[in-house]
Amino acid sequence: MTPVQPKLSTDDVSLLMVLIDTNPFFWSAANTTSLSFSKFLSHVVAFLNSVLLLNQLNQVVVIATGINTCDYVYDSAAAGALPNQRAESLLQKLVEFVVKDEQLGKEDSVDGIGSSLLSGSLSMALCYIQRVFRSGPHHPQPRILCLHGSPDGPEQYVAIMNAIFSAQRSMVPIDSCLLGAQHSAFLQQASYITGGVYLKPQQLDGLFQYLSTVFASDLYSRNFLQLPKPVGVDFRAS
Repeated sequence: MTPVQPKLSTDDVSLLMVLIDTNPFFWSAANTTSLSFSKFLSHVVAFLNSVLLLNQLNQVVVIATGINTCDYVYDSAAAGALPNQRAESLLQKLVEFVVKDEQLGKEDSVDGIGSSLLSGSLSMALCYIQRVFRSGPHHPQPRILCLHGSPDGPEQYVAIMNAIFSAQRSMVPIDSCLLGAQHSAFLQQASYITGGVYLKPQQLDGLFQYLSTVFASDLYSRNFLQLPKPVGVDFRAS
C-alpha cells in the first residue's frame, strides 16, 4: 500500500488566480442566450466569497482579460474583508478596466467576436505566483482558474504554450471553465498538461453550482474527490 503523504499546515490554504474574460464582442453575443455579463459577475462574486469563507487564510486574485490588454482588478489581501466591500471593489475596477480596454481598441477593427489576450493574463498570473513562491516556504498552494468564452487566437499559440509549460514546471494547475459555444484547444491542453480540471458547463444558469462543486476545493482535497476527467484533448498546433 502506498504511504499517505503527511499533511502540511498550508496544504489546504489556496491562492486562487481567477482570469475573467471581458471581451465585449463575446458578451454582446452571449447576452442573447441564457447568461449575460451581469449574471456572470454575480455568479463569480458569490464563488469568490465562498472560496474565502472556506479558509480564512485563502487568497483570491482576479485578472481581467480584455482584447487589447489585461490587468489585476482585485486582490483579497489588499481589499476589504466584508463581502459587500469585495463586490464593490471588484466591480469598480472592472468598469475602469473595460473603459481602458475599449479606448485602446478604438483604432482597431475586429471581425467577428475576436480573441481575448489570454497569453497576457496567464503570464501575469504566473508572475504573481512566482512572487508568492519567493515570499517564504510556508505559502498558499496556487492554482489558476480561467473563466473564458472567446475563441482561441492562433497568433497567441507560442506565448500560451510557453505559459503552460512554465505552470507545469512550477506545479501550478490551470483549471478551465468554458463559457462559449466552442471548446478551447488552448485551455484543453493547459488543463491536461498541468493536471488541472477542464469543464464546459451544460447549463450556464447554474454556473455558481459548477464553480463551487468543481473548482472551490483546495489541491489537497482534490485527492479524495471525483472531478471531471478530460474526454478528448486537441493537441494540434495552431
